Amino acid sequence: MGLKKGMYRKVIVVLLALAVVGYTVAFYVKKAKEGVVDEVKMKQAEKIKIGLLLETYDVQRWARDEAYFREKAEVLGAEVIRAVANGDQDKQNQQADTFLTMGVNVLVVVPKELKTAARIIKSAHEKNVPVLAYDRLIRNCDLDMYITFDNEKVGYLQAKGILKSVPEGNFILLGGASSDNNSRLVRNGQLKAIAEHEKNTGKKITILDDSFLNNWDKEEARQKISNMLTKFKAENKEVHAILAPNDSTAGGAIAALKAERLDGKVAVSGQDAELGACQRIVEGTQTVTVYKPVRDLASTAAQIAIKLAKGEKPEEIAASLGYKSNMLNNGTKDVPSIYLEPIFVTKENMRQTVIKDGWHSEEKVYAHVKEINE
Repeated sequence: MGLKKGMYRKVIVVLLALAVVGYTVAFYVKKAKEGVVDEVKMKQAEKIKIGLLLETYDVQRWARDEAYFREKAEVLGAEVIRAVANGDQDKQNQQADTFLTMGVNVLVVVPKELKTAARIIKSAHEKNVPVLAYDRLIRNCDLDMYITFDNEKVGYLQAKGILKSVPEGNFILLGGASSDNNSRLVRNGQLKAIAEHEKNTGKKITILDDSFLNNWDKEEARQKISNMLTKFKAENKEVHAILAPNDSTAGGAIAALKAERLDGKVAVSGQDAELGACQRIVEGTQTVTVYKPVRDLASTAAQIAIKLAKGEKPEEIAASLGYKSNMLNNGTKDVPSIYLEPIFVTKENMRQTVIKDGWHSEEKVYAHVKEINE
């Protein structure tokens, strides 16, 4: 028996409806898949590219700065490309131009020459790319932001540590690189601590020399201190303390002292908590270093760089990360700046600071002490 006309029509309608539903579902599934692909492509296109410009890799800490910076940036979905200028500011300026041509969204710069590095900011701003100065201020330019440790406090802590050991006597104040603004800030902190000490104790600190180095260079420091020791010995002036600006130059100063059999007899400061300095402290040839938690500096800088690339305002960035926005004049403008806190380190608190934080292992710090004891 055949189907009646009415029943036949109903079957046709049902089949057509099912076909339409199937086509519609397939259409939207296809569009959904295309939408996911487009979204992935969009996210890839929106991935922030950070240009990290380092002045040198010579100082022990900079490899760690890069590693911590890259780690945080990549967790946040950004890409980091890095270049090292090997102490050549012209080369760094060229590297910045190359990065800008490659389409970076933000530059993070550790400059060599604080004034001539200003060209980087000019070139970047011509392409609407913001610039963050990392641990060294760039002068005379429209710099977007600056992050560092409180360098005046670094100098203050250095001097306080030395004054605790040597409350009176003849001091050499060895300045860092004359081209680096941080050297001046460290010196200001040292002088502040000395002035406070003299006022509060009535004791006198005689500054035999307060000249600056050309570079943060261990060998230059060794030669300079060696010449001073010869000079002051001829003048019958005993040196009681050397305020060296960082651990590398402290190593040079201690090498000069060792040549005169004065290592361990003259108090010496430093900063950066390099392994060699920490070893010298527990061995007794260096008095104090200042530990600057580089992981905090680098990871905070990575967050700032990404936020700058997204167009966020410096004051909003500082507040969102829980920091106060300080204003530091660079000769052209008051630059929004974030200061992290340095930490005073001596033989007495080595385990509670550097070792506890995982900066160096106890085994490495005390390696030579065990050898001496054995």
